[in-house]
Amino acid sequence: MPELWAGTDAGKAAHHCTVIDADGTKVLSRRVPNNETELLELIRDVLALAGESPVTLAVDLNAGGAALLIALLVSHDQPLLYIPGRTVHHASRGHRGDGKTDAKDAYVIADQARMRRDLQPLQEWDEIAVDLKILTTRRYDLVADRTRAINRLRAQLLEYFPALERAFDYATSKAALVLLTGYQMPAGLRRMGASRLTTWLKNRKVRGAQVLAETAVDAAQAQHTSVAGESTAAAVVSSLARAVLALGEEIADIDEQITARFHEHQDAEVILSMPGMGPLLAAEFIACTGGDMDAFGSAGRLAGVAGLAPVPWDSGRISGNMRRPYRYHRRLLRVFYLSAQIAARFCPTSKTFYDRKKAQGKSHKQAVLALARRRLDVLRALIRDQCHWTPQPPQPSAVDA
Repeated sequence: MPELWAGTDAGKAAHHCTVIDADGTKVLSRRVPNNETELLELIRDVLALAGESPVTLAVDLNAGGAALLIALLVSHDQPLLYIPGRTVHHASRGHRGDGKTDAKDAYVIADQARMRRDLQPLQEWDEIAVDLKILTTRRYDLVADRTRAINRLRAQLLEYFPALERAFDYATSKAALVLLTGYQMPAGLRRMGASRLTTWLKNRKVRGAQVLAETAVDAAQAQHTSVAGESTAAAVVSSLARAVLALGEEIADIDEQITARFHEHQDAEVILSMPGMGPLLAAEFIACTGGDMDAFGSAGRLAGVAGLAPVPWDSGRISGNMRRPYRYHRRLLRVFYLSAQIAARFCPTSKTFYDRKKAQGKSHKQAVLALARRRLDVLRALIRDQCHWTPQPPQPSAVDA
């Protein structure tokens, strides 16, 4: 039997699998429900078609609806290629017809796997990396929800009580949020008075209760006009304040879970030895990469995924142009950028490198990105050699990489 290539267009409820031979001829085309029994039957049929010959499988999703299929293929020790949906979309233009169907997409996936040699196989992540990916993604959602709630709270408060809206930073002041759970209107704050409001806040274990109460009452004294819809708006503000407090508690709880789970990873101490890499950023690094540096081949490949390796943008007689790639892992870039910013302030070695880049005429952002690129090389080497980072005296160099 000839070598076969199987492409799967993954979906939520069902997948479509198309198998082709070396000539691109369809050998099998089938729609399969996203259930274990039917997927196992599909895998058996594909392997039976291949017989003793190798079969290459490819899928256009690496998570979500394709997770069960990927797990089954991994458990059967089958090599699996990942072809991004964007690649499938552009490749489909080279095939006859403008129509789009699951069967056509599955054929394109199989055909790409047959022709291309630059596709990356899907790597099986360990349990800790998967857990960190789930937890850090959840944290992103919670932080975004909290930011939205705070923005909505401030916008609502601004409509009827602008003096109180500008009196506090509700993104950082938990005490101000506690205040809003009980008092949101000027008249109520004036009736309460600074003394009684201080006692009310102290009973809720608010720090700096007196200053907070005096500031709130001063804001109330500055407005004696009642705005239409004030009572309803105040109820919404109270509800939003409670929601922000609850989200803050949930974020703190998930931070503890992330930290505890990350410390169980085999590379935890090595990564934390790098200046600027705290438990949350380090956990994000594992969540974005799977913790397996061999999967990227080289530091340059990892830098390309993180958007830290510029790509040429030349045409005709124009050469030497470099730009950041359009497609890169933004969360991974965030990890290296934030850690580089921290290291540039508190690590003498990183600060020396950053200052040298600034002296060369680089902007702050360019200097931080250059430092992030250098730190990526160092971190990958530390993980490879399983050794901790130790401060080194800066070495003068005529040319920086």
